[in-house]
Amino acid sequence: MNKKIILDSIKKLREISPKRNFKQSFDVSINLSNLSPKKSDDKIDLFVQLPHPRGKDVKICALVGKELESKAKIFNNVVLEEEFPIYKKDKKKIKKLARSCDFFVAQSNLMPQVAMAFGKVLGPLGKMPNPKAGCVVSPTAILEPLTAKLNKIIHLETKNQVILKAVVGSESFEDDLVADNIFSIYDNLVHNLPQGKSNIKSIFIKLTMSPCLEITGEGPVIHEKKKSKTKALIIKKEKTTKPIKEITKKDG
Repeated sequence: MNKKIILDSIKKLREISPKRNFKQSFDVSINLSNLSPKKSDDKIDLFVQLPHPRGKDVKICALVGKELESKAKIFNNVVLEEEFPIYKKDKKKIKKLARSCDFFVAQSNLMPQVAMAFGKVLGPLGKMPNPKAGCVVSPTAILEPLTAKLNKIIHLETKNQVILKAVVGSESFEDDLVADNIFSIYDNLVHNLPQGKSNIKSIFIKLTMSPCLEITGEGPVIHEKKKSKTKALIIKKEKTTKPIKEITKKDG
């Protein structure tokens, strides 16, 4: 897959997408094949550094000690070491925090305490501070560059299904920027999947409230949602049972 194919698909998606009263995001979904999420060797857990920001500022929570307390105030949330026991006793409190933050940054010498207090909740959600994303920092770290870096990082992870999803840009972006981000994801996957391109079954893009469009070598393919067969059956059933009730009433 080359950039021109991606650009043609983005252009077509804009043409078929109704205008909304807000800036929509560009989303990409990648269906994988010949992989089993139950096999550890087939699981994907990859951080990709995009060439451009995604168009939406990420929310970051710092789990730090006194050494980084003042520096960490640049982030959206700060939880100090002395507060860890409070969170450890209240999983709902951690879940609420996890829902409000995209990334968690932790002070390296506090990682054992972080794991004990937050691991059971953040682990399954894929939000534990990860050194691969630069989220485990030293007590003397300079934190400002980390914000800019995390705004360009996406976490690709397969869980129970072999499908990967990510936000790759904003409707307000130029097509080239969105295409660069999509190609970066594709290229990283090709180099990290066991069988490379053979493990990529299909790639779809969409705006927040638009039809899905498949990127193919023959050109973009539009996928419309099909009407629910279940709903049609229910309507049919109601139409057949109503006259029966009316006849019964008259006979009575």
